[in-house]
Amino acid sequence: MTSRLQDALAAKDRIWGGWVVGPGIIGPETFAAAGYDYVGFDIQHGYLDDADVALILRRLEHVPIATAVRVPSTDPAPIGRVLDAGADAVIVAMVESAEQAAAAVAATRYAPAGVRSYGPLRADLGADPAAHEARVSVFVMIESAGGLHALDEICAVPGLTGLYVGPADLAISLGHRPAEAWSAPAVRDAITRIQAAAASAGLVAGIHAGTGKTGKAMGEQGFRMLTLGSESQALRRGATEILKEAQ
Repeated sequence: MTSRLQDALAAKDRIWGGWVVGPGIIGPETFAAAGYDYVGFDIQHGYLDDADVALILRRLEHVPIATAVRVPSTDPAPIGRVLDAGADAVIVAMVESAEQAAAAVAATRYAPAGVRSYGPLRADLGADPAAHEARVSVFVMIESAGGLHALDEICAVPGLTGLYVGPADLAISLGHRPAEAWSAPAVRDAITRIQAAAASAGLVAGIHAGTGKTGKAMGEQGFRMLTLGSESQALRRGATEILKEAQ
């Protein structure tokens, strides 16, 4: 059994995502209706926890969109809960070593290969542990000088699906302001290096682009999984345009 995310990546050169930072079903459903390929849920910085996401994932069972969850660490408990609820992927923040990347993979695998506890919450996923493992994609975020230093070792970790760039933290780690992520040569060079390393290792390169324009540019650079913006960004943009029309 494959996941919607795996199917989208197999069918397309690049896939487009929205980002959800607050509880509620409207954002994910709106991204799905707009034609986005996936939606990411943020339990690192958003107003969500893994229990919130698990409930939303259950409601998205029949909505045609893939799902990923950004988690703040390799802690297997929240990773297991969102996977039990049907998340297609986890995106693990602030990975800076091969050991951390291996721990991220282990959190998605049952014994003896990993440390995930068996407890599926959705009947449509079946009861086979091997099938549960096979449908899960694992991305680790490269967003620091430490992650860049260990890039080749991280790429060699078995079981990884891809690398996912966090431009703001990467910029800060390299001595720049978040707003300079797309303009500072050192940050742009690092982003290019991450994409090239992922491609060379046969991994999917993903990035938090933040806007459609940046997403297009990063797609042309070779990134395949591109998050364009959050539901709060989309709401602000839509609200601004509607007010302009009225005035």
